Amino acid sequence: SGRLATLVQDIIDLSRLQEPDAIRNPKVVKLDNVVAEAVDRVSVAANSRAIELRTGGETGVLVRGKRGLLVTAVRNLLDNAIRYSDDHTTVALGVSSRNGMAYIAVVDRGDGIPAEAQQRVFERFYRTDAGRSRETGGSGLGLSIVKHVAADHGGEVTLWSEPGRGATFTLVIPLAHVEPEENAQ
Repeated sequence: SGRLATLVQDIIDLSRLQEPDAIRNPKVVKLDNVVAEAVDRVSVAANSRAIELRTGGETGVLVRGKRGLLVTAVRNLLDNAIRYSDDHTTVALGVSSRNGMAYIAVVDRGDGIPAEAQQRVFERFYRTDAGRSRETGGSGLGLSIVKHVAADHGGEVTLWSEPGRGATFTLVIPLAHVEPEENAQ
């Protein structure tokens, strides 16, 4: 029943993201707050498998969008990294900015993703190893949700992976151009 509830919620989230005006009234968002909340939401799962969550990089990076959607995207990336990493390993998250873009990279030490599957992982319900889906859980919609959140914020999500070396998913979003009186969430 838990997996079914997760699936239903993910389908609802994905359908909302596909609306033409998914982000109405965007606000200035501090990525520090997004990262902190996303890490908090996955910490129990990480602790249960003795996976250390490390965060680092730039602080004070601001983007314009919807905080809740950004938290969902980062949480999904962290959740996948935890699911596909071995126990007693590390999942790292780093924030940086350059050339008008913010970068949120999530790095795992899992098995990696074969080259032929790398473009397909963002498709709804796609699994690189269907046999492991019961073992790893999830709805098969997380990366599709991340892709839509990135696109709705004017960005993209990229993937680097090699079998045996893990994977790095990077959420790339335009930096906010902030007016002095604007407060960030």
